[in-house]
Amino acid sequence: MIKPENIKKGIMAALLCNVLFGSWLAHAEVLDRIVAVVEEDVILERELQQEVTAIEQRIQQSNTAAPPAYILRKQVLEKMIIDKLQRQLAEKAGITVSEEMLNNSAADIARRNNMDMAEFRAELQGQGISYQSFLDNMRNEIVINQLRSREIGGRIRVTDREVQHYLETQDKIGEESMQYHLGHILIAVKEGASSSEIQKAMAKAEELVGQLRAGQDFGQTAVSESGDANALKGGDLGWRPLSEIPTLFVNEARQMRQGQVSEPIRSPSGFHIIKMLELKGAGSHTVTKTKVRHILIKTNELVDDAEARKRLLALRNRIVGGDDFAALARSHSDDKGSAIKGGSLDWVGPGDLVKPFEEAMTELGVNELSQPIQTQFGWHLIQVLGREQKDDSDEFKKNLVREAIRKRKIEEETELWMRRLRDEAFVEIYQDRL
Repeated sequence: MIKPENIKKGIMAALLCNVLFGSWLAHAEVLDRIVAVVEEDVILERELQQEVTAIEQRIQQSNTAAPPAYILRKQVLEKMIIDKLQRQLAEKAGITVSEEMLNNSAADIARRNNMDMAEFRAELQGQGISYQSFLDNMRNEIVINQLRSREIGGRIRVTDREVQHYLETQDKIGEESMQYHLGHILIAVKEGASSSEIQKAMAKAEELVGQLRAGQDFGQTAVSESGDANALKGGDLGWRPLSEIPTLFVNEARQMRQGQVSEPIRSPSGFHIIKMLELKGAGSHTVTKTKVRHILIKTNELVDDAEARKRLLALRNRIVGGDDFAALARSHSDDKGSAIKGGSLDWVGPGDLVKPFEEAMTELGVNELSQPIQTQFGWHLIQVLGREQKDDSDEFKKNLVREAIRKRKIEEETELWMRRLRDEAFVEIYQDRL
């Protein structure tokens, strides 16, 4: 027979379970409440709370004062609404992100942070971020970026006139961040020197300029010929911003490119020669240009990878044996555009060619012949004919300006586009649940 006290305990336990279950159910119902309807989709309370918590953590880590909770929730909800509208539009447009693209992007991020994937996962976990959550967020960003590129990027144009106008009105672009590394030689003229002494000093300065431009070592020349206090340091004036360069040299330095030697500059103390040893900053850019030629064998239903490689090895042996590369390129290369020029691609810079080709080319010395190299176009035999440093500062500056204008236009157009997207969509927010 069951004792009365045990029956009483059982009833109390059941009542307690019901209370706890009811409390959990009420909490779950609150978290599953809809806080906003966005077209055919909804945003739930738990989704909003998760995003608010994540953003609160980021705000704390950045040591920034957080806004009041109700304002933060409202801002986060608006962001979620815009994101959801963009994802809906991307889905209708058929924009998707494959697992391969997602994994490659994650691996690339890990590599840029000098980590392997195991270390990267551990780092995310240490920050309280699950790897799956990271992938989901990255997928969302990629989809939205592709959508914006499709909807906005393709419409943005920057004309040459816009670039030129910017350069004309902002003539000193980047000048405040420029650094100049100058060498200096002084051919001294004593105070009260005669006309003939001045002419003699000038002739010596002009002679030295000619020698320096012909390749004579600047440092050694400064040590042996300069009358300046920096002579024993090879005439090295060190790195200086424009504001710290002697006024006498400023106009000349502004116009000089790396490696350039000035004409003699007259001053009361004599004739100065300066050399632009190095430049760094927004206005300076030097690239390595490579003169290269190649022979291409394309693969098809009759020529597989093994056959293409075999043909190139045979051609390589002939070239090593003394046959003319250009003649073989004209008669055997499947790249008809370069074949008529003996396989020449002329001078190329970084990014001009596909990555496998460029990587193989970079490893070659001048006149060296590669082994067969595969790219998306087929199999190549590559030979480097020359390599030199080119100062493309002017073009680089134009590209910086063009990109700055384009970025500004994209930001302005994106803001307008998102505002239209939000205004034209059906969105209902349950204000009492915020």
